[in-house]
Amino acid sequence: MAKKKKETLTGAFGHPIGNDLNSVTAGPRGPVLMQDVHLLEKLSHFDRERIPERVVHAKGAGAYGYFEVTADVTKYTRAAFLSKVGKKTDVFARFSTVGGEKGSADAERDPRGFALKFYTEEGNYDMTGNNTPVFFIRDPLKFPDFIHTQKRDPATNLKSPTMAWDFWSLTPESIHQVTILFSDRGTPATFRNMNGYSSHTYKWYNAKGDYFWVQYHFKTDQGIRNLTGPEAAAMCGKDPDHATRDLHDAIARGEYPSWTLEMQILTPKQAEKFGWDIFDITKVWPHKEVPPITVGKLVLNRNPENYFAEVEQAAFNPSNLVPGIGVSPDKMLQGRLFSYHDTHLHRLGPNYHLIPVNQPKNAPEKSYQRDGAMRTDHNGGGGPNYWPNSFGGPAPDNTSIEPPIPLDGQGGRHEFAHKNDDFVQPGNLYRHVMTEQDRANLVSNILGSLGQTPKPIQLRQCALFYKADADYGTRVAKGLGLDLTKVKTLASMTQEERVAATPVK
Repeated sequence: MAKKKKETLTGAFGHPIGNDLNSVTAGPRGPVLMQDVHLLEKLSHFDRERIPERVVHAKGAGAYGYFEVTADVTKYTRAAFLSKVGKKTDVFARFSTVGGEKGSADAERDPRGFALKFYTEEGNYDMTGNNTPVFFIRDPLKFPDFIHTQKRDPATNLKSPTMAWDFWSLTPESIHQVTILFSDRGTPATFRNMNGYSSHTYKWYNAKGDYFWVQYHFKTDQGIRNLTGPEAAAMCGKDPDHATRDLHDAIARGEYPSWTLEMQILTPKQAEKFGWDIFDITKVWPHKEVPPITVGKLVLNRNPENYFAEVEQAAFNPSNLVPGIGVSPDKMLQGRLFSYHDTHLHRLGPNYHLIPVNQPKNAPEKSYQRDGAMRTDHNGGGGPNYWPNSFGGPAPDNTSIEPPIPLDGQGGRHEFAHKNDDFVQPGNLYRHVMTEQDRANLVSNILGSLGQTPKPIQLRQCALFYKADADYGTRVAKGLGLDLTKVKTLASMTQEERVAATPVK
């Protein structure tokens, strides 16, 4: 650590501390006197040092950097930070594991969070994505249940493959993400060697009011590099913080990681004719059908000075949008618009936006929100705390309103039925994207986990693999010693019939 000029130790309110080694006691042997306000302050703060950890994305690493525009996209969006080639915007990035606790190993098999906070002149814009282009489910009502299966069994307090595979086998839409997760892409070698995706579809709109549907792809310039199952298991024991260490040390050495942003863009008319539902997060937009265009470059070049202040307290929210960027009807995204902000209110308090890493430093807040715990700014001073008012308070600007999109349908609890083939894309991934070694590793990784579950769940899940690709299902079934004829029969059934035929006792 760099040497600094000697400074006087103080308490929280600036009072100098004369002795930080010995409590105030009645004589050398005590007891301790309550008048030792320094001891009380120190202990009471220590008692509260651990804020609630994130329910998901609990363990992560972060860094600062910038985003630079490299292509003119003004015909697609009016966002100021994307307004001209060469424009740079400060960014804070956080990478994370998703299902594990704060103390989990970086090499665990898990999706990785890929969250970016752009400090734009129009306010903060947050892109909250993952290192995979799809997700396990497409309705937010299932999300708490899904995450429960990734946490600990309430009876044993142990991680449970049975919980996870039971849920996945009862949720066929998960097979695309499950296939990615159990490939070597489920264990990235480092945060620097993985891509980042919006996964969701978002809306871009230009100055004319024309809008487009888009997806973000941050492609690593360091190249994709993954760990095999055995390598990941070894790394968990050897260095459980390896990816956190790697990111910090690379930046400290001046080896600044970077990613190239590519966008997939569809007009509303193109989206209507598209072969896949663009609001289904379990599907990708095939690149042959929607070729990505290069838009910019993300570079990370500065480490945080204090992990808790800057990484642990960083709060990303997909509802943090700027003019020119909006949301889509994607059900999962709609749920996240509420849940992320609500989580931050619980974890960090109602004024979490005043924490320096979260502050909109290039567009100061001008609102009528007041008071609340940890209000650390001037709290609006003596100005009005309501709108409308007659005293010159900040007023809405209708030029920031985004163009409307057509909506239609009856209010109700609808199943996701539009263009809903859940097996074609994971089958194509297995057949056409993976190498033979990738497929062998995928099957091996699945066997090590699925093999710990009851036979009915194994049969049910193998039937889903078989529906995606016959070779895929056959390999897993043979590896588990299952009756292949029974797997084929189950694959030919409806999901309801399949579940009824595989009761778990």
